[in-house]
Amino acid sequence: MQVFLGDPRRFGLAGCALTIGNFDGVHLGHQHMLQRLKEEAKARSLPTALLTFEPHPREFFTRSNPPARLSTLRDKFAFLRELGLLDYVFVFRFNQRFSGMSADAFIRDVLVRDLKTRYLLIGDDFQFGAARKGNFDLLSACPDFVTEAMPSVLVQGERASSTLVRERLALGDLDAANALLGRCYQISGKVMHGKKLGRTIGFPTINVHLPHLKPALQGVFVVEVETPLGRKGGVASLGLNPTVSTSSDYKLEAHLFDFSGDLYGQRVTVRFLKKLRDEERYDNLPALVAQIERDAASAHTYLTSLQREQA
Repeated sequence: MQVFLGDPRRFGLAGCALTIGNFDGVHLGHQHMLQRLKEEAKARSLPTALLTFEPHPREFFTRSNPPARLSTLRDKFAFLRELGLLDYVFVFRFNQRFSGMSADAFIRDVLVRDLKTRYLLIGDDFQFGAARKGNFDLLSACPDFVTEAMPSVLVQGERASSTLVRERLALGDLDAANALLGRCYQISGKVMHGKKLGRTIGFPTINVHLPHLKPALQGVFVVEVETPLGRKGGVASLGLNPTVSTSSDYKLEAHLFDFSGDLYGQRVTVRFLKKLRDEERYDNLPALVAQIERDAASAHTYLTSLQREQA
């Protein structure tokens, strides 16, 4: 899978089978769409391609209160590459100029001229162009490519969507969110230096940089952390740390069980297995430490049970 940023005309495509979308989280609905795209592309002897956007259009239009991002651009590429269904990913910068492009201009200049689209697969609710005036009927009228709409994918009776995943994560319903994703929800980032308070109270933590201002979930969780030094279970807090901080910046801190090592500057992946509780503010540090001890014990119990089930 090749990833291209910027003007696609310089890539010299001779034709492609294309789908369009943000693919935030790359959930089961996205995965089914890409599988269908691969089948149609094979029947037409075409490479598969995804046109996606950065930033997310909703982030662009609601800058003061953007929706939570399910996956970073890096993680999105990793999920897509793991599926092995795409030949190309084109990332367009969603800016003022692009947001004002008419639906007709998007078809003419991007889909036909730049990407040489021969087959287009879209979701059943796809809209595009300035004021979202473009739709399936307009695309179907273009003689340069075949357009098909894929019906929604249902998971446990509900339409799989990034919005629904965000809603389930916000409620702390990891089982439902993970069912929609087809995997455990995860956040990746570099380990940064923090206040190092955890080591003074017997619970050293890694502080994982959050690339976006607003996480999709908050609370205290049982986690599994993939590091360059191996995979470790642990307990993590994702939130504002109100007992020890007055900052409005969200923080992801994880205490890893049976671990010693230096991870500063290294990229890790935190997978969220179970929510233990919401974040709380405690009157003093001893009360916080006592709760962390209970959280760690609960996480140990859960991970031990999980290991027995998988044995």
